[in-house]
Amino acid sequence: MGQQADGPDEQHQRPPGVSDETVAALGKLSEALECVERARGHLYSLHQLIGHADLMLDDAVEQFRAAGHQQLAERLDTELRGRNVIAGRWTFQIVEDFDDGYHALFREVDQQARDELVGGRRHLYEAEMKERRRSRGRPGHEARPVSEG
Repeated sequence: MGQQADGPDEQHQRPPGVSDETVAALGKLSEALECVERARGHLYSLHQLIGHADLMLDDAVEQFRAAGHQQLAERLDTELRGRNVIAGRWTFQIVEDFDDGYHALFREVDQQARDELVGGRRHLYEAEMKERRRSRGRPGHEARPVSEG
């Protein structure tokens, strides 16, 4: 039963010769990618919410027809239900274009930067911040999960 090292694992340690400026730049790129990932989640929320709203129009159209409001029901049915949200596109097409274009390129460039500069390591900036901020030897401040067995 050896004692666990009190520091980050190898994948969260800066390779030799990597500057503070490089780690900071990679950290900023990672932060930017995280913002893009959050935006992507909101885009998927838009996709699901618009799809749900469009399906709810089915009930609204039928209820207006049943209530004797034929013109309004017809307008909802022919002008709004199934309509493109932007020119020529439903939200699934927007999501696909985003995923295949901007999002894919952002992830590719992030991966390239990490591969070329730090051997693919992720979150070095945060790992080093954790080391500066944690209280060694205190419960809940371990460098990494305690190994079992």
